Amino acid sequence: MSEPLEWLAASLKRERARTGLSLSELAKRAGIAKSTLSQLEAAHGNPGMETIWALAVALGVPFSVLVEPPSPPVQVIRAGDGPTVHSEQSSYLATLLSASPPGARRDIYYVWLEPGTARESEPHIPGTVEHIVVAEGRVKAGPRGEGVEVGPGDYLSYRGDVAHTYEATAPGTKFVLVMQHT
Repeated sequence: MSEPLEWLAASLKRERARTGLSLSELAKRAGIAKSTLSQLEAAHGNPGMETIWALAVALGVPFSVLVEPPSPPVQVIRAGDGPTVHSEQSSYLATLLSASPPGARRDIYYVWLEPGTARESEPHIPGTVEHIVVAEGRVKAGPRGEGVEVGPGDYLSYRGDVAHTYEATAPGTKFVLVMQHT
């Protein structure tokens, strides 16, 4: 299997689940055989642009949603890394951690967390992405089974529309949590 076909398969399954369409209904709306759709969702076949376009229209999504490579499940920017700009007028440095996509909503939280029991979070609404910047201590966070430990000044982002956890690995852990909803 090639990566682009795996990306397409994952995107088709995700978008079909989002819309609640059955294989039969999506195939009918796209004007393709149900067996063809089934093969594509299994990452088999060699679909042409027209087939992918018809599926995108039937799902109500842009063509790019079905063919773009997936974003990494977890993004980390360590303290001192990332694109940084400085002021010519003062001792001010700013590092861009994440630009807001058009139409996104963001909720910002300041979180205090102590070692002990991990905070288990169920999936949020589809399209949610969580961003963490650690102020003090250390936290291990991310999708269940894929958590990454970060410390003061580190940035971490991951999908919030899957089950995920937060666990302090040092006393006095504090971080900023930004929940982005698209």
